[in-house]
Amino acid sequence: MSRDRNPQAEQMGDESMARNLAHQAEAIWPQEGPLFDRYRLSGPLRILDLGCGTGEVTRRLATRYPQSTIDGVDILEGNLALARRDSREFGERIRYEQGDAFALKHGDASFDLVVCRHMSQAVPDFPLVLAEITRVLRHGGWLHLLSEDYGMLHMPVIERNGVLFDPDRFWNENAVAYLHGIGCDGRIGRHSPALLARSGYRDIALDFITVDTLRVERDTFAGIMRAWRDGYSQVLAEASGRTSEAVAADFDTIIASIETPPYYAVWHVPVVSGRKP
Repeated sequence: MSRDRNPQAEQMGDESMARNLAHQAEAIWPQEGPLFDRYRLSGPLRILDLGCGTGEVTRRLATRYPQSTIDGVDILEGNLALARRDSREFGERIRYEQGDAFALKHGDASFDLVVCRHMSQAVPDFPLVLAEITRVLRHGGWLHLLSEDYGMLHMPVIERNGVLFDPDRFWNENAVAYLHGIGCDGRIGRHSPALLARSGYRDIALDFITVDTLRVERDTFAGIMRAWRDGYSQVLAEASGRTSEAVAADFDTIIASIETPPYYAVWHVPVVSGRKP
């Protein structure tokens, strides 16, 4: 039976996603950028940014590796239009193209570094995408994989209308349930090291980016949640048998806890890396 390989196309193409990607890059990149030192890459590299979205991190990679050429691939042309608009200063060093992560157009062993961020939880059958990544990565090249895990979002349990609101239940009963229903893995962050090991990668490492109310501006962190609320309340409601208003109200409670000192909230974001032998 064939499976929809882009079941979140509507949500990924919503205007909220552009906001989300901008907030996520602002929150995550300051801690993520130094991880690239591990790969000891320099010079005229070829880099693939798979699932590049609006190019937020493609541009950061181009700045970090000034002699590189980067192919940004995304399935949604709307995101790529924004990426091209905002990447003009890099000229021909960045090439954006619409593409299918399950069937990349690039030849074997084409890239020194493949970066894949915020995508593994959004597609079913991610091991098939990993096989394509491995095919286009040269021997000795590196995979940098940011895999979200919705069991790693922790907000305070607070009283709402006389009842304790448990955000752990919210993420598991709404987000994880929704992703499971469309064939995606909402806990793929914790599963990613094993996926790389089974695919033969060496020097596997997992680092956690800590997006919390001490390291990241509260408005930025809350902005991620607002974008998720605006783009996903309806489909989460359908998956959990609730109303979209009820799901949005839960998001609003989470947003308020992030915005309001001294409440503490944290999102641990797994970044897994490995070298193709």
